[in-house]
Amino acid sequence: MVAAIPHTLHATGEDDRAKRRQILAGASKVFMDLGFDGASMGEIARAAGVSKGTLYVYFADKNRLFEAIVEQAALEQGKVSFNFDPERDVPTTLRDFGQTYIQLICRPTEGSAIRTVMAIAERMPDVGRRFYERVIENRINAFAAYLDAHVKTGDLVIEDCQLAAAQFMQVCQASLFLPFILQAAPPPSPERIAQVVESATQMFLAAYRAKLV
Repeated sequence: MVAAIPHTLHATGEDDRAKRRQILAGASKVFMDLGFDGASMGEIARAAGVSKGTLYVYFADKNRLFEAIVEQAALEQGKVSFNFDPERDVPTTLRDFGQTYIQLICRPTEGSAIRTVMAIAERMPDVGRRFYERVIENRINAFAAYLDAHVKTGDLVIEDCQLAAAQFMQVCQASLFLPFILQAAPPPSPERIAQVVESATQMFLAAYRAKLV
């Protein structure tokens, strides 16, 4: 009997995590379909395949549930890795990062998450701030650190690497992200992304690459 206790506790923990994932998946769909205001705990419970009583065991209210979804979205985006190895040359890194970054933020699932966060940020500023810090700011910081390494080697001449990193990311979005996020256009094709990122790369290098004497 004693030996069976750890197994029972482990299974309970696994079941608990699985139930939480089930609820978050159902809630994400409801929030995407109906928006924050249109979603109700009853609708979320139905979409998740649980009772309202079970739903309230895990989340006290709709705000807490939405916060958990944003946290999960931030964690999932954080798993996407970019190759910022300082040994890589700058043009290759810019092109690879730019294309991977735009493909990520222009995926339908990511677009829905971003739209929902943007819609609720005024009402729940802590949610918007945490999403920005954990996703966007972390990405800028990692890219800026790479740029700083190449400033030190003399490849680049940049006074503010944080600003330069943010500039490149914004230029890569030009004509792609806003039409997509506002649902004025479908996700851009890989060919169009490559074209825009190449233009952004050339602009960046023209501004910041060290000039040969």
